[in-house]
Amino acid sequence: MTDSLYAIYKELGIKPELADKGEIVLEKLKERFDLIDETAEYNQLKVLKAMQDAKVSESCLTGSTGYGYGDTGRDTLEEVYANVFHTEDALVRPQITCGTHALALALMSNLRPGDEMLSPVGKPYDTLDEVIGIRPSKGSLAEYGITYRQVDLKDDGSVDYDGIKAAINDRTRLVEIQRSRGYATRPTLSVEQIGEIISFIKSVKPDIICMVDNCYGEFVQKTEPSDVGADMVVGSLIKNPGGGLAPIGGYIAGTRECVENASYRLTSPGLGKEVGASLNALRDMYQGLFLAPTVTASALKSAIFASYMLEDMGIEVSPKAADTRYDIIQEAILRKPERLIAFCKGIQSAAPVDSYVTPEPWDMPGYDAQVIMAAGAFISGSSIELSADGPLKEPYSVYFQGGLTWPHGKFGILKACQCLLDSEA
Repeated sequence: MTDSLYAIYKELGIKPELADKGEIVLEKLKERFDLIDETAEYNQLKVLKAMQDAKVSESCLTGSTGYGYGDTGRDTLEEVYANVFHTEDALVRPQITCGTHALALALMSNLRPGDEMLSPVGKPYDTLDEVIGIRPSKGSLAEYGITYRQVDLKDDGSVDYDGIKAAINDRTRLVEIQRSRGYATRPTLSVEQIGEIISFIKSVKPDIICMVDNCYGEFVQKTEPSDVGADMVVGSLIKNPGGGLAPIGGYIAGTRECVENASYRLTSPGLGKEVGASLNALRDMYQGLFLAPTVTASALKSAIFASYMLEDMGIEVSPKAADTRYDIIQEAILRKPERLIAFCKGIQSAAPVDSYVTPEPWDMPGYDAQVIMAAGAFISGSSIELSADGPLKEPYSVYFQGGLTWPHGKFGILKACQCLLDSEA
């Protein structure tokens, strides 16, 4: 590290000994970072080809108002997403407010009263509890007579195929597979593992809809769950595929029938995809998707760097430093609420926006415990920007992700580590 870099790190609160430790870690990571860059290059070209095949033009970047009839830019963007994910169709709209909304939309539009939903990899992400009806809520699937069943992973994190086969019955209509870990201490699933699960489920009951919660996983590998049999892949545009530019939105890519059902639920029966103005969001959605592979690569490098730094400090992490990655999330098991809060303060103080703000735990909608979130982001709540959060409950794990650029991700991790060290001095 040059003297000028030492000087500016010190000015930003990083002590020289920690900066030195970071440089030692980086020496170990060159080969892994090269592989990440190769995947990013592949995915960048995949996105580029999808845009060229859809004949994206300058006129596609302007929006529409009112009903949104004849919105060429919106319709072309959905063609691009279908091309990227190799699906028959896609629904990509600013009217989809977040990842939970996209997942709820996909579920509620493709399940009917009397159907059963199955999760074969344990309980889904916390915010789906009220969507499903695990925690009672108005408008849940349970209120519409849709039942839910889950099969937990085995103690070693492997899939319980015997349990899945036993759980599938005549009423099982849809299987929801969560790719990422969420707030669970289970491993993230690779695209290959997801393909194996789907293949097994289809062998038991071929007409089951296999839906994948793809949040945090897009562009981490060269393939997506839709390449290995998923009928729907669902995600948020303020995570990976928005590239840090999309101001809002979500996507559902999949079979024509599944996407059509979702469009009628999003708007109205009889209207579907024909309505829904794109307003001024299209340019950022297109450009964000174009940047997404390299932005995701920066987030992935940040997660790996963090795991090595934290392991060196004696902190348990998941995935472990040497593990292969299938999403951008890094869990650090901090064991004490004070350490969780200190870590989040470090991430917040490294932000380009609201760096002077102190994050505090609060009763966030959709969760069963107070949650602390650190995210000084250009797009509010954007998880592809450097951020950290965690519920104030045992084992006091922090989950952090993002980093639009690798240099910022590196600094953010160093800052969080420095705050942890200073809080315990």
